[in-house]
Amino acid sequence: MKPVAQILKSKLDQTVYTLAPTASVFDAVKLMAEKNIGALVITEGEKIVGIVTERDYARKIVLMGRSSKDTPVRDIMTSSVLYVRPDHANEECMALMTENRLRHLLVMDGGKLLGLVSIGDLVKDIISEQKFIIQQLEHYITGERG
Repeated sequence: MKPVAQILKSKLDQTVYTLAPTASVFDAVKLMAEKNIGALVITEGEKIVGIVTERDYARKIVLMGRSSKDTPVRDIMTSSVLYVRPDHANEECMALMTENRLRHLLVMDGGKLLGLVSIGDLVKDIISEQKFIIQQLEHYITGERG
């Protein structure tokens, strides 16, 4: 399996979108919708202070009857953000996500944010690798040279 750094490089949009903890939840959801993403990294200056996801919105705003325009992101964000290093393998990331019931992981190297991977990014990589293996096996079985 590929290291997560290679998976990051294969993403069409490698931008990590951020917001301040004082931004409204409405602004966070609006940005996620505009960029077609499911999570934002919450930063104060250069420091990562949390992550906010669509799941946070659904559970901590919608279900609790709160106003997204009046609630700052800091009130619903997850402060303890898990991350992986660029050399972590796909299956290690998948295991971490499964164990912690996460859909997004930061990729950090020496305190520097390199990117963000989603469960979708990891699954896409696995499917791509499996297709390649199947293709190679088909060529082997039929004796074709590829």
